[in-house]
Amino acid sequence: MKEGVLRRLRWMLLIGAAGFGILFFIQKTQSAPDPVKYSKENVLSPFDNKIYAIQIPDRMDFAGEPVPLSNTDVKQHLDRELLINAYWHSQTIYILKQYPQMISYIEPILKKNGIPHDFIYLCVAESGLQYNAMSPDGALGLWQFMKTTGQRYGLEISAEVDERLSFEKSTEAACRYLLDSKQRLGSWTLAAAAFNMGLDGLSEVIRKQKVNNYYDLYLNRETSRYIYRILALKEVMNNPSQYGFNLEVNDLYNPYKYKSVKVDTTITDLAAFAQMEKTNYKMLRVLNPWIIGYTLTNTEGKLYNIKIPIAD
Repeated sequence: MKEGVLRRLRWMLLIGAAGFGILFFIQKTQSAPDPVKYSKENVLSPFDNKIYAIQIPDRMDFAGEPVPLSNTDVKQHLDRELLINAYWHSQTIYILKQYPQMISYIEPILKKNGIPHDFIYLCVAESGLQYNAMSPDGALGLWQFMKTTGQRYGLEISAEVDERLSFEKSTEAACRYLLDSKQRLGSWTLAAAAFNMGLDGLSEVIRKQKVNNYYDLYLNRETSRYIYRILALKEVMNNPSQYGFNLEVNDLYNPYKYKSVKVDTTITDLAAFAQMEKTNYKMLRVLNPWIIGYTLTNTEGKLYNIKIPIAD
């Protein structure tokens, strides 16, 4: 008898709970807002809290050399790099903010040496415009020179000085490397690929595969993505708002104001030297990252240009 009463109570409780749940669901559904309706054309940004496929441009080129976008493999490789750089929001927007600051050092040197503007995006691909970027293999600086390659192209690398970290000197060395590669390989696209793979290594691949077009070569994983990464950066950085990056002028980092002091003797105490120039050791290193110690030994009378910040 007692068990029968308990069973009936359990059933009544279950039915009551189910009824309450149905009622709650109906009320919740009735009070829920209508789904947002929009057309793709009216979205302010293609990245307005939505994830979209990216439309590949109809035409692209690198340093005036056309990209064969009718080739399905080429298009797919480019699509991958566009997706990565368009959706890597923090990294890409930081590059866009820093770009005016760093281009003031790089662009005049490229122009002076006859290197196309597009090689700025190669620099971005190499280091993200971080002057002190270092790879696991030891490549260093804006242009990611290995020690031996940097020395071969005229960079001083010692216990006190590493010109791979110099904005100007490393860019001059990159120009020499790229001009050598262009002369040997015949195209700017291959010269850019050689910057990643090495001139001798790429030359050997071209010889073995009997083709001299980057887009027709079977390359290692890194170099096979390299030109597409540069192209994607060029596209996004030239059309930031199209890819959801909206910046005002005052969001950008301005170039530092500085004067150059010529030095051809030893400086035994760089912190004291900085104070003499009305600055501090920190700002001396910020503007002259190629200085890597507290002294600058100069027994051969080499001329160094040291930047000294000027107050706004």
